[in-house]
Amino acid sequence: MPAPKNTFKAALAAGQPQVGCWVGMADAYAAEIAATARFGWLLVDGEHAPNDLRSVLEQVRVIEGSGSAPVARLPVGETWMIKQYLDAGVQNILVPMVESGAQARDLVRAVRYPPHGVRGVGSALARASRFGAIPDYLATADDQICLLVQVENRAGLEALDDILATDVDGVFVGPSDLAADMGHIGNAGHPEVVEAVLDAITRIVAAGKAAGILTLDPEMQRKCLDLGVTFLATNIDVTLFAKAVRDAADASLRLVSDRVAECSPV
Repeated sequence: MPAPKNTFKAALAAGQPQVGCWVGMADAYAAEIAATARFGWLLVDGEHAPNDLRSVLEQVRVIEGSGSAPVARLPVGETWMIKQYLDAGVQNILVPMVESGAQARDLVRAVRYPPHGVRGVGSALARASRFGAIPDYLATADDQICLLVQVENRAGLEALDDILATDVDGVFVGPSDLAADMGHIGNAGHPEVVEAVLDAITRIVAAGKAAGILTLDPEMQRKCLDLGVTFLATNIDVTLFAKAVRDAADASLRLVSDRVAECSPV
């Protein structure tokens, strides 16, 4: 029996756009709610959300039971950390702040078993192999791991061709960090940033790699899809919840204010 087929990776390889949502509430119950929304993929964030490996795994588990594919973003692209995520059964990983072809090659080696890589052989202990119940896991796992890397500063853009020459499955462009690095912090919609992002996406697609981005701007979403982006995140659970609960509070406060105004003497 081989490693589980990675349908998310297969869809990206086939050029089928996958729309997703960022999951940053660091809670399995919240992730399970997000998993009912029918997004193609959900990104469990280990970089900017207060997650550790155990909480990421809890969220990946509940997402696996839905129709959405779980993707996990590591806090940093360390080989030992990648090994732990993979052994926990995370097949789709996103690594932030990749700035060179050499770094991308190291990441490719980190997700593969020897002799093609350096992933530690401990599958008998691992959830990824169903604790040894998948007899062909070691021989088949490499093909089912999807490695996505983030290019999110000027150094990464300058090295983009070298990164694309490696065996990464896809490149995710990070507009927010790129905007900050370009001197436009907090303004990912600045024309200079947008131009750089769209140029990067064009180059990624031309190289035959999956291109990805997170943007809440519907116009930018359409532009990216038109250019061939195949993993597009259109929203964030934290911002969705924050807006909804604040809007609800505002409506309730207006209700009370209106009642007070009605009862006040003229």
